Amino acid sequence: MKKPYAESCEENKRAILDVLASLFQQTGRVLEIGSGTGQHAVFFASEMPHLDWQPTDREENLQGIQCWLEESELENILPLTCLDVSQSAWPIEPVDYAFSANTVHIMSWSHVENLFDGLESILNRQGLFALYGPFNYNGNYSSESNARFDQWLKQRDPRSGIRDVAELDKLAERAGLRRIDDIEMPANNRILVWEKL
Repeated sequence: MKKPYAESCEENKRAILDVLASLFQQTGRVLEIGSGTGQHAVFFASEMPHLDWQPTDREENLQGIQCWLEESELENILPLTCLDVSQSAWPIEPVDYAFSANTVHIMSWSHVENLFDGLESILNRQGLFALYGPFNYNGNYSSESNARFDQWLKQRDPRSGIRDVAELDKLAERAGLRRIDDIEMPANNRILVWEKL
């Protein structure tokens, strides 16, 4: 099988790494929710050898991710695991950090709720969750391009769409998480950071 490739991963990986390296400083285990092509998992694990990186995704994406993992031969990447956030019990050991990129605007809102519910059960106390992507504030788009992107998302799947930070904060609070940062990223994206209380 040919390795899957996403140009966006190549374009944003260095900027995301700069933020993650400042957040995930201590030795620990990172859960990546929605590893996509596998490009991020390989790059971040190679650049942050003090972390054990746990890639996960839904069944249909696992084969492509595995191609990247096998080629990398990195010892700090844990076995690829099938994870659907709607599973009642996640097949994941407790983790110190969690990361997800460009996922919550693709999921239905009920799956976004499932995501935070799952984090409540597997994220260690004082653990951090970093979420990358485009977000709205007070119901408003942060750019014209994000507004167009949201329209495209909803035409493709009416259940998807760019999420509002305040609504995500409510889910986080319910899951015992408190937002501690909101970091501006290139191309009208952000990284939101929550800490498990």
